[in-house]
Amino acid sequence: MKIRNRLILSAALAALLSSSVPLGAQDAPIARIPGVSDSSTDPAIVALFADIRARGGKPLNLQLITGNAPKIGKAMLGLAYSLRFDATTPRLTRELAILRTAQMMNAPYELGQHTKLALACGLTPAQIDALKNWRSSSLFDERQRALLAYVEAVVRGGNVDDATFATLQRFYDPHAITELTITTSSYVSTALFTKALRIAPEDDGRTSVQGTC
Repeated sequence: MKIRNRLILSAALAALLSSSVPLGAQDAPIARIPGVSDSSTDPAIVALFADIRARGGKPLNLQLITGNAPKIGKAMLGLAYSLRFDATTPRLTRELAILRTAQMMNAPYELGQHTKLALACGLTPAQIDALKNWRSSSLFDERQRALLAYVEAVVRGGNVDDATFATLQRFYDPHAITELTITTSSYVSTALFTKALRIAPEDDGRTSVQGTC
């Protein structure tokens, strides 16, 4: 009888604990640290998720983790959304830069989300397959090749040689170059963040808000 009572108590305790685990962490950890609940009533966390919900999305694992520092997480999300919704450089161009950055940074989280976004914005599956070896591929035009050479130099440390930069300037004006440089360097930072905390790609259908391509 005592053993049976202990088993009942253990089961009840386990159920109680599992009910308090944040969304995304009940089945398996989403990162090295716990994420916040997407149903949190904390005003700072509500503010972090407000823009996502207003755009018809759901908080991703990345936001559930940055929710641990919600005001800074909101600033991070604000930059990401500004690059997605406020930039004037063609969206496909920006997604190409992000995807190559994610490849070079070996960042599975960014690859998981932005492969979908790049495809939705017009990059072909064949181009994605060839992207790592774009220099020997005929699937990228001169404008894209100029961008990819620049992106690689930025990701490798930012020491862009004059020839690479001069080629970039043939196709992009100062406004576009600024946007693309901020985009690339921002996703280097995001890749470092997601890799350091081992943030897992979503496996439940949640996807980043796409926006207009």
